[in-house]
Amino acid sequence: MTFQRLMPLASIACCVLLTACASTAPVAGAVKPVQTVAAALAEVDAAVMAGQNDKAYTILKTAGASFPTEKTPWVRMAQMRFDAADYGEAIVNALEALERDPDDTLANSIVAVSGLRVTSKALADLSQKNNLTGNVRTEAQELAKLLRANLNESELVTRPASVRPKDAVPKKAIAAPARASSDPFGTLK
Repeated sequence: MTFQRLMPLASIACCVLLTACASTAPVAGAVKPVQTVAAALAEVDAAVMAGQNDKAYTILKTAGASFPTEKTPWVRMAQMRFDAADYGEAIVNALEALERDPDDTLANSIVAVSGLRVTSKALADLSQKNNLTGNVRTEAQELAKLLRANLNESELVTRPASVRPKDAVPKKAIAAPARASSDPFGTLK
């Protein structure tokens, strides 16, 4: 047989092999497409109750892709990441929600508090290494003044009543990042 006669046969053989390899069977553990946002949220709640947070997050990601104008999956993903102290991802997801609804209070809160927690950790690390000087120190002080003014508080971190002003408060106690909780503004109250 010549090359010209073998070429169509080879093409057909390749197509048959590729078709045989393709499968429409669902992959074990794969998330099926969601029909509605409400159905996705019900699946998410069931997965969270079963302790399958990764599966719940994947379902929310799928819902976010399936319903690109819906903010709810993004807010839920942001809250999940915030609760897991993954503040960077919480900010990214909350910003996605804000793209869909700029007035969403929870998403704005998650962005603000996650940003503050990341900042306070970075400042604590710098302070611990005695590298908080110059422009960084000045900017941090200005931000603290701005926060105090916006929160209408004279102090950002209140001292326990048992600590008298003359007692020294360790820097770590002041600069330590707040513990993760589901209330983003809990430590600022």
